[in-house]
Amino acid sequence: MKRTKLFTALMAVGLLCQAQAQDDNLFTPVVQTELRAPSVPLVTSDPYFSIWSPYDKLYDGITTHWTDAEYPLVGAVRVDGTVYRFLGKVNLETLLPMAGMDAWEGAYTFQQPEGQWTETDYDDAGWKRGKGAFGTREQQAVGTEWTTEDIWVRREFTLDQVPQKDVWLKYSHDDVFELYLNGEKLVATDYSWNNNVRLKLSEQAVKKLRKGKNVIAAHCHNTTGGAYVDFGIFVPNSQTAAYERTAEQTSVCVLPTSSYYAFTCGPVELRVVFTAPVLMDDLDLMSTPINYVSYEARSLDKKQHDVQLYFETTPQLTINEPTQPTEARTLRLGGLEYVTAGSIDQPYTERRGDQVCIDWGYLYLTGAGRQSDVCLGDYNRTKAVFAREGRLPQGESKRVTRRAQDLPAMAYADNLGRVSAEGRSGFLMLGYDDVYALEYMFQRRMAYWKHGGRVSIFDAFERARDNYASVMQRCRDWDRMIMDDARRAGGQKYAEICAAAYRHVIAAHKLFEDEQGNLLFFSKENNSNGCINTVDLTYPSAPLFLCYNPELLKGMMTSIFEYSASGRWNKPFPAHDLGTYPVANGQVYGGDMPIEEGGNMVILAAAIAKMEGNAGYAKRYWDLLTLWTDYLAENGQDPANQLCTDDFAGHWAHNANLSIKAIMGVAGYAEMARMLGMDEVADKYAEKARQMAVKWEQDARDGDHYRLAFDRPGTWSQKYNIVWDKMWGLNIFPNNVIEKELAYYLTRQNTYGLPLDSRKEYTKSDWIMWTAAMSSDRETFQKFIDPLYKYVDETTSRVPISDWHHTDSGQWVSFRARSVIGGYWMQVLMQKMQER
Repeated sequence: MKRTKLFTALMAVGLLCQAQAQDDNLFTPVVQTELRAPSVPLVTSDPYFSIWSPYDKLYDGITTHWTDAEYPLVGAVRVDGTVYRFLGKVNLETLLPMAGMDAWEGAYTFQQPEGQWTETDYDDAGWKRGKGAFGTREQQAVGTEWTTEDIWVRREFTLDQVPQKDVWLKYSHDDVFELYLNGEKLVATDYSWNNNVRLKLSEQAVKKLRKGKNVIAAHCHNTTGGAYVDFGIFVPNSQTAAYERTAEQTSVCVLPTSSYYAFTCGPVELRVVFTAPVLMDDLDLMSTPINYVSYEARSLDKKQHDVQLYFETTPQLTINEPTQPTEARTLRLGGLEYVTAGSIDQPYTERRGDQVCIDWGYLYLTGAGRQSDVCLGDYNRTKAVFAREGRLPQGESKRVTRRAQDLPAMAYADNLGRVSAEGRSGFLMLGYDDVYALEYMFQRRMAYWKHGGRVSIFDAFERARDNYASVMQRCRDWDRMIMDDARRAGGQKYAEICAAAYRHVIAAHKLFEDEQGNLLFFSKENNSNGCINTVDLTYPSAPLFLCYNPELLKGMMTSIFEYSASGRWNKPFPAHDLGTYPVANGQVYGGDMPIEEGGNMVILAAAIAKMEGNAGYAKRYWDLLTLWTDYLAENGQDPANQLCTDDFAGHWAHNANLSIKAIMGVAGYAEMARMLGMDEVADKYAEKARQMAVKWEQDARDGDHYRLAFDRPGTWSQKYNIVWDKMWGLNIFPNNVIEKELAYYLTRQNTYGLPLDSRKEYTKSDWIMWTAAMSSDRETFQKFIDPLYKYVDETTSRVPISDWHHTDSGQWVSFRARSVIGGYWMQVLMQKMQER
């Protein structure tokens, strides 16, 4: 399409130049970072609209949702007729389909086979026959149910012609998996589960393929939970051969709101910035599900070069299973041209669970480049025309597809024309309108930015276009503030860790309002159990929100208060959660966490009061806070055998750190009571907290440190809950408990951090940050941060930062993309409180 009149008018007033005039160059990071993020945030808005690059180079692989589901973005630049791919990978042509693409059949057995079962000539006549994939029913595209511990699968296929090179194996598995091609082992995993892993076959492996009969044989062992096996073989498509050439990535820098990349593309430098304007001081902007992709090309050799930019995604971002039908179309509205897609069925908020993707709502792609165009067309042909002619083909107005391999390209192109050393730039926008965000107390609710339906996605896109320059500048200012705060509080390495974590934390939430206009901000318990608004996720994530907008922390807590106030939850402690995301109708977790959640809610209410200088929020729910505090005072001195948030190695009675949480809850209640002018109440509970702390120190003492459990000598654990005693200046724990513990922890650190406790070598990095924040000086703090920085920088687990990792190997245990790493801001919060 040609440029619109509106866009021409905007150009006339210099809109696109405004951002560069306001700051040095929006394509240059305001702060340079060295930390290698395990997975780089590209597009981040909420738990569903979330796209990452888990690679060192942006073009090394297919971009993914945090669940590992493929969320493909492809980017290329054409310089003087030569195409350089800088983003993602082009889909391959199917040689041997996976489930959901086409039906496939294999031989399988649940009994350990005898003989050389991986070899081509093995006789599997005694095995059963079934459709792939194999797994438990909750998994995607399961053709044959598998519920035993082990399964062996053989899949025969015939080749009329043997590929000579560039053959890719693609597989999904849950859990321990091994795979063989014509007898040669190609894959062997440990306890893990992964979807759509791509493995390029070595020359030796390709030579194992033969004309005629071939066999892929696989074995999978399921340790717990769901089970799954699926695999296929793929080769490049001849129409997209031009995209095999990659640009040379020269730099990457991850800041709180933006990821900056630079590439050399022959004689041209390309710089690309992925920006999520998640500014916590602007709830409309933060909650609007639109991200920017900005780009600039400039000549490196003092000559002019003919440059076009290409960007693409597919309707795959709108479905959870490859068999779900989609509809895509183009439209023009408000001076913008869109290509949009969504599932045909639109099952609003129906799909709930942990590692699932959205399958309702609509994806939108539009742009505001110099001479930009959007197109809906055949996946391979669209790219082929661009590679050949530097433009998009005549597109389709509408396309319905029913299989993943038939999905069309949703493409954007910008003809930058003759590019000199001064450079030319533009931006595109990618957004997702979920229509209804979630269900809360049996009513579907829209996201905050929609204001009850008064604001449409098209209004939002037009506003994002018109405010591009000012928003980009605000994002740069926000990045600078976050980095400056973190650097001042904890140094450069600490600041870089926070930079890599910021979007990660925000994108684990959804913002909306209830019927009474209360602001609600719900997390999803990503990669754990999928619960919504889990209290023991709210607690560790709180420091970020206490630092920059306590209203968002209240937005996590209000619904928990209201749930109890409604009478639907009538226990003397708070609920654990409100349901399974995206449905928040009441707790679904199988066990209560009385002291854990009671302490969390009371402590956070006190933290808000301390940060705001008044206890007005707590006063709204004073009866509940009193009930919960009394429970803590009565039961928290020596906790019974109950679940707490750190029970990965099993829960023990008499947990010392859990007892600290109860004590700090009682102390926090006293602080709020004093703010409210209730001095007698404050004196009573403050004295109770002091008595509990004195007894705690006596009961937990174990020589040069304090025990994990009161009755377990020789054990230890991180006592991170005591951080509030230091932050609030209460000093209710006697005999320098904090200093003694910190000194002991430094003797227990491993290469990649301080273990959670004496039972295992793994850790929770959010709690390390809380522990480090108790340090009395920067040198001690840095001793805790250095191993954690090393973990983030070196881990081979390429997932959005995992908060649960092995301190010896640096590999993740589990958990990714969780909100809890908002706890990384505890040191910033400590400094802000001390400066008040």
